[in-house]
Amino acid sequence: MIKALVKLIILVLLANGLWRVTSAYMSFYRFRDAVTEAAVAGKGQTDEQLKDKVMELAASHDEPLAADAVTIRRDDHHTYIEGSYTKPIAVLPGVEYQWPFSINVDGFVIVPVNLDLAHPQ
Repeated sequence: MIKALVKLIILVLLANGLWRVTSAYMSFYRFRDAVTEAAVAGKGQTDEQLKDKVMELAASHDEPLAADAVTIRRDDHHTYIEGSYTKPIAVLPGVEYQWPFSINVDGFVIVPVNLDLAHPQ
């Protein structure tokens, strides 16, 4: 009876830790997807405006990303957003682990050609 109870407690602790880690990763993946969308849609924005958008997304997804940890650079048709942070995850009751996360987003931006068929040049 005691042996079964100990096994059940261990199983519950493992399931709880797995749930918390999985929840943190799901939040991170939603955040990363939102940053990717911002990189693609941010063609007309300055780097500072895009960084503000990333910080707004981090706050809305409860990700503890610091503004100085975000770098933005642009090439011809690419917008690169990089950053990293650690997030405390309670893997066991009373035991928090600082879990590292990093984003490396490459937003490929294609500027469409305006086809004005009524006024050819």
